[in-house]
Amino acid sequence: MSRGGGKGPSLKDKLDGNELDLSLCNLNEVPVRELAALPKATILDLSCNNLISLPSDFCSLMHLVKLDLSKNRLQQLPLDFGRLVNLQHLDLLNNRLVTLPVSFAQLKNLKWLDLKDNPLDPVLAKVAGDCLDEKQCKQAAVKVLQHMKAIQSEQDRQRQRKLQAEREMEKKREAEQRAKEAQERELRKREKAEEKERRRREYDAQKAAKQEMEKKTKKETVQTRKPASSSRPPQPPRHKHSWSRSVLRVLLFVLLCVLCTLAACKLTELQHQPLCISVNTLYEDVVAALQNHKTLQNMLQQNSQQ
Repeated sequence: MSRGGGKGPSLKDKLDGNELDLSLCNLNEVPVRELAALPKATILDLSCNNLISLPSDFCSLMHLVKLDLSKNRLQQLPLDFGRLVNLQHLDLLNNRLVTLPVSFAQLKNLKWLDLKDNPLDPVLAKVAGDCLDEKQCKQAAVKVLQHMKAIQSEQDRQRQRKLQAEREMEKKREAEQRAKEAQERELRKREKAEEKERRRREYDAQKAAKQEMEKKTKKETVQTRKPASSSRPPQPPRHKHSWSRSVLRVLLFVLLCVLCTLAACKLTELQHQPLCISVNTLYEDVVAALQNHKTLQNMLQQNSQQ
C-alpha cells in the first residue's frame, strides 16, 4: 500500500470484521491486488486521499457493498464501473466528477448515493439533487439510476439505429454489387452474342463468296469452252453433194489407179506388153470420149471450183 510513496502496515492489520478503513492514508493509487485478496472486506473507506482516477481492474472488486470515495480528486470513474453489481452505498462527495459512465445504470442494488460538491453536468446535477439526509441520498440513488438507465437505453437505441443503418447500407451495397454483377454478366452475354453473330455473318459471307467464286469459275469455264466450239465455221449439211462427192472419190481412185497403170505402161519397159498396149489404147479412147462429153466436163468443173 502506497502512503505518500512509503510503505505502511499490511491491509490485513486494518481489516476490522468486514470493514477496511484506508481513509487519510495519503493514497495516490488504489492497491487493487491486495484488496482482491480480501474478499471479506465488503465495506471499503478510501476517503480523504489523493486519488485522481481508479484503475480499470478496480471494477473486479465485485464483493464491495459499501464504498466511500469522498474527498478525493476523481475526475472520472472507470467505464465498466457498473460491474460492481453488489454495491449498495456509494459516497462520491467532494470530487471533480462531471459525468458518470453509462454502465452506472447496471448498479441495480444501489440504495444510497451522494454526489454533492462535484462540477456535475447541469442535467445530472438536477437529477441527483441534494443529499443532506438519508432520505435525499436514497432518492438520489433511485433518480440517478433511472437517469442513467434512460441514457443507456437511448445509447442502445442509437447503437441499434446505427447498426440497422449499417446493415441497411451493407444490404444496399450488396444489392448494388449484385446489380453490378448482373449488369456485367448481361453485358458479357450480349457481347458474346454479338461476337457469335459477327462470326456467323463472316462465315455466311465467306461461304457466299466461295459459292460466288465457284459459280464464276464454272461460268468462265463454260464461256471458255463455248468460243472454241462456236469459232468453227458452220459445217454445211452433210447430205449436200454427198452423192457427187462419192462419185468424185470413186472416179479419183479409179483415175489414180489408171494413172498409175498408165504411167507404168508408158514410162517403163512394160509398155510393149499386151496388157499395157490395151491400157494405152483404152486411155486414148477415154481421153477422146471425155473431150466429147460436156456433161461430165461441167461436173468436173463444179467440183474443182468447190
